[in-house]
Amino acid sequence: MDGAVQGPPPPGVDMTTPSVARMYDYFLGGKDNYECDRLAAQEVVRALPTVEGVARANRAFLQRAVRFVAESGIDQFLDLGTGLPTQGNVHEIARRVRPGARVVYVDNDPLVAAHARALVDTDERTAVVEADLRDPATVLDDSQVRALIDFGRPLCVLFVAVLHFVPDERDPAGIVRRFTEAIPPGSHVILSHAAVEERRNVNVGETYRSQSANAALVARTREQVAGLLDGLTILEPGVVPLHGWRPAGNEYVTDAGWTAVARKDG
Repeated sequence: MDGAVQGPPPPGVDMTTPSVARMYDYFLGGKDNYECDRLAAQEVVRALPTVEGVARANRAFLQRAVRFVAESGIDQFLDLGTGLPTQGNVHEIARRVRPGARVVYVDNDPLVAAHARALVDTDERTAVVEADLRDPATVLDDSQVRALIDFGRPLCVLFVAVLHFVPDERDPAGIVRRFTEAIPPGSHVILSHAAVEERRNVNVGETYRSQSANAALVARTREQVAGLLDGLTILEPGVVPLHGWRPAGNEYVTDAGWTAVARKDG
């Protein structure tokens, strides 16, 4: 694959430190990445040669899960750590089922925010917030979030391929809990996470750290991933590999990631 961002970077973008969002864009075949991202991503490919397929499988899971949640009646989505825009974004999938769906994308990478804003610039039912999910209060109190999301009605919060970049000392379970405490019963959570059961993910984590990316990767067990959803009802088929969550057919088979969709009851 080859990628190249055109023109000068947006303010605040570091072109010398690899970004996990831009590396993910590279894995998906995108062009919104810099040389530092490509070099770091190639090191990850050496540690986990299937990573490009894993990235596509994760994207396919996201789309299946959003469609399922929309079909369950949800029409507002808070996508945390959204990553760079690519085909089949949350608002596109949700609106195939709920034409009036509202979506707020949140990411702490200035390049992600700039590209996402360009994508939805004229869309009054979609917003982009540059913020860090590790600071739930800032996200939840943001004026754009509050303008589009009605916290009095059920919504969906997405943690897709992002919590494995939150180390244990930053309390990922506590972060999830802060968000789920703020949403009403009937709301859903969509989650995917790197699986420690795929032994090469340990090498991937070491590679992220050695490449000085803007976040280290921490793979976790199935039980640990389920624990991130403590207090919620994990819907069938439970915590399963990327290809195993309500497959539509022809999924890329991989044990490199866990997935789940959960609902807040009571």
